Amino acid sequence: MHLNRTHYCGLLTKEDINKKVVLAGWVQVKRDHGGLIFLDLRDRSGIVQVVFDSQRNASFFSEAERLRAEYVIAVKGEVKHRSPDTVNLKLATGAIEVYAEELEVINSSQTPPFYIEDGIDTDENLRLKYRYLDLRRFEMQRALEMRHKVMMSARQYLDEHGFWEIETPMLTRSTPEGARDFLVPSRTSPGNFFALPQSPQLFKQLLMVSGIDRYFQIARCFRDEDLRADRQPEFTQIDIEMSFCSNRDIMREIEGLIAYLFKRVLHKEIKTPFAVLTYKEAMERFGSDKPDTRFAMEIVDISEIAGQSAFQVFKGIVEKGGVVKGLNARKCGHFSRKELDDLTRLVQSWGTGGMAWIVLTEDGFKTPLAKFFTSSQLLDIKEKLQGEPGDLLLFVADQWETALKVMGQLRLHLAGRLGLIPQDQDHFLWVIDFPLLTYDQEAKRYTANHH
Repeated sequence: MHLNRTHYCGLLTKEDINKKVVLAGWVQVKRDHGGLIFLDLRDRSGIVQVVFDSQRNASFFSEAERLRAEYVIAVKGEVKHRSPDTVNLKLATGAIEVYAEELEVINSSQTPPFYIEDGIDTDENLRLKYRYLDLRRFEMQRALEMRHKVMMSARQYLDEHGFWEIETPMLTRSTPEGARDFLVPSRTSPGNFFALPQSPQLFKQLLMVSGIDRYFQIARCFRDEDLRADRQPEFTQIDIEMSFCSNRDIMREIEGLIAYLFKRVLHKEIKTPFAVLTYKEAMERFGSDKPDTRFAMEIVDISEIAGQSAFQVFKGIVEKGGVVKGLNARKCGHFSRKELDDLTRLVQSWGTGGMAWIVLTEDGFKTPLAKFFTSSQLLDIKEKLQGEPGDLLLFVADQWETALKVMGQLRLHLAGRLGLIPQDQDHFLWVIDFPLLTYDQEAKRYTANHH
């Protein structure tokens, strides 16, 4: 017996009532109610309930009794309405069920090492060890499906805008880029190596010289560097190149592509053109070259006021060319001294000497800094940070880059802690005019900031 699938589990609807269907997939859950067995059958489209009735077919019923989670089966049956009291509103197919008439066990299964369901709290190493099981979960499959849709939609958009998709070589020679190369030994030339490309940069420039004009590629790139949150040895990027164009032309094409992807894949409209910030503006206001602008809490400079105070820590740093930066954590004046001490240790772990604070009260200011600042200076600080009673003002003094990066991290930490980041919003912006070089304090030399 071999049953050929006719329908996907999650795509059955009331329109299929009384139809004979053949389904194939994995057993999600089995419930034995004596003479009736109910099981949820899963494939990539979703889940549908299958019913085995001992009164209808005793031989297949005995086979169904032996089914366990993750058995792979094919079932032939008839689609029926569920009784009103058994409708499952959590399932797209919750108003119907399939009464089984034939059963084919394609493969049995041992008990899985973790539940094949969304939202599991399972050690990542175990999930990676059994990757083929982890990928059966809907949230993993939806991610792969979204990736597929993004790639297909990107290809369509770029094709409609005159770009040609051209594959560039995967085996090339080593070139000086931002990371180490992965090397592949040559069989025909012992002692020599191919390099896997860190990017298609040189090849796409050759294509422009060749008159191709507009190129794109969904490119696989390889970089031999330590794994971090924003670094991995192998990744995929949408790579483009254009001839005879301005920066604005490129930005307009990318904005159009992103808007198209959001509409086609996520069914969301986003506004274009995107906002534009210079690198310096982004750092001064948000402490990051990739700022999250979905919430306020911007960084404010109080170096001039701090440099005129009697607080030698601030004054000394300003005299040496440093800065004092502050931000307003609104309605956080209730933070305990322990919470403030914990925040201080946190900013110290990010590379600065410490953190100062002011709590704004109805009566004035609560702060260890009070004896070092005049009343007028404190009022100026309050005004610059647009403070109100109940707010908590936080300050870091250091060299320009260090102070801003620390405040940027503190800003994100507080926003996450206070729930200020609206997860349903998307704010796009361009950051332009990056410096070519930055000074590395530890290495005591300038390093390239970008390529």
